[in-house]
Amino acid sequence: MDEFSQMAEPPGGNSPNFHEYTVGELSFALKRSVEDNFGHVRVRGEISGFKRAASGHLYMTLKDEDAVLDTVCWRGVAGRLRFQPEDGLEVVCTGKLTTYPGRSKYQIVVENMEPAGVGALMALLEQRRKDLLAEGLFDEDRKQALPYLPAAIGVVTSPTGAVIRDILHRLRDRFPRHVLVWPVLVQGDKAAAQIAAAIEGFNRLDADSLVPRPDLLIVARGGGSLEDLWAFNEEIVVRAAAASEIPLISAVGHETDTTLIDHASDLRAPTPTAAAEMAVPVLSDLRYKLVDIGRRMVGGATRLLNERTTGLSGLARGLRDPRDVINMHQQRFDDLADRLPRALLAGVENRQQKVHAVAAGLRSLQLTELVVGFEKEITGLVRRLSQAADRRVKDAAHALESTSGLLNSLSYKSVLKRGYAVVRDHDDKPIAAAAAAKSGAAISIEFHDGRTGATISGEKAGPKNRPRSPRKKTPSDEQGSLL
Repeated sequence: MDEFSQMAEPPGGNSPNFHEYTVGELSFALKRSVEDNFGHVRVRGEISGFKRAASGHLYMTLKDEDAVLDTVCWRGVAGRLRFQPEDGLEVVCTGKLTTYPGRSKYQIVVENMEPAGVGALMALLEQRRKDLLAEGLFDEDRKQALPYLPAAIGVVTSPTGAVIRDILHRLRDRFPRHVLVWPVLVQGDKAAAQIAAAIEGFNRLDADSLVPRPDLLIVARGGGSLEDLWAFNEEIVVRAAAASEIPLISAVGHETDTTLIDHASDLRAPTPTAAAEMAVPVLSDLRYKLVDIGRRMVGGATRLLNERTTGLSGLARGLRDPRDVINMHQQRFDDLADRLPRALLAGVENRQQKVHAVAAGLRSLQLTELVVGFEKEITGLVRRLSQAADRRVKDAAHALESTSGLLNSLSYKSVLKRGYAVVRDHDDKPIAAAAAAKSGAAISIEFHDGRTGATISGEKAGPKNRPRSPRKKTPSDEQGSLL
């Protein structure tokens, strides 16, 4: 018997024994009744009105053609969901049915949420691909070139599967390299967070770390269904791959499997084994190439040396005897040395003739015209100097007058004329506070028209000890008493 069967009479009776509920009691009784009868349910429906609160909780409704059901997913559960809920997605929710007394509504509290079938997953995958593509995470200009021969390779995969064995075996056959394995789950609710953390962890290593920083990353997993590979479609994994500063190869699933990390990685490999082949060249091929390059280099150097030798011999045959060249220049030098004194003497004579011609022209000028011209220039110069000096004197007088007026207005003697005085000690220093005036000290008081001396008494002047003016005697004071 529940709380609702404890009534003494059916509803509508007037007996005082009929139980009376408060609103809160009735609401919580309904809450307990619903939770006891629907403690664990699975509900399938389409998401509508989805929103994420600032607290991290998710609120939405599940609907079909007949009804709607309020749905809430607390923050802890929301963080473990394998996909991002959104409007229009059909899902299957597992949880408990309860009521919300504050609004007299019933709702399901989600404990787990999954897309309803492969079709829903494909629709979610396509929408997520479009959103990330619009952000530019799949752009070709973001992709990095792989290093030709990485010193260290980081592998993000399960440590127990056949994938890591295939990668290590292929690297050992082609070109042995230092391999760092970051073990992660590659399937399940926690797989996406571990894969993203591994990619970010490899990128945080630096040259001074005890573990060397890889030059190349491989994220690998074997084949599986869409649900099995879903961790590599999660947004957190795709963003970690796109943000990796270390070049990254994705090798997830078989050749026909495609995940979103394939679009964000720098290179996609059809299988984990193919990823190892893309990571390093074949050592035997490199050795053969080195030998071939060395042989071609020696042959090329020999041919070049022979060509240069032949060319040098031909040039040597076309050269003149160095002694002939030196003797010719020596003869030319002797000729120039013989002609130099005569050329200097002729140059001096030419300059003397030009000087005499200029002197004769100067003497033909009228001396009077030169003097008159000089006098005019000097008179104009004196006049301009006089005018400039007058302006400078006037400007200086005006500035001096302004400064003098400002000094007079700021002088303390202007203040003394308004009834104030300056008290100075025996060293002629101003006394600014009563605490500095010692009793019995000699002081001087400066008024606006002069100074006078004084001595400080011990009494403090105030309304009570202000000295009274002597009262003038009246005739009655001098008459005395008649009695």
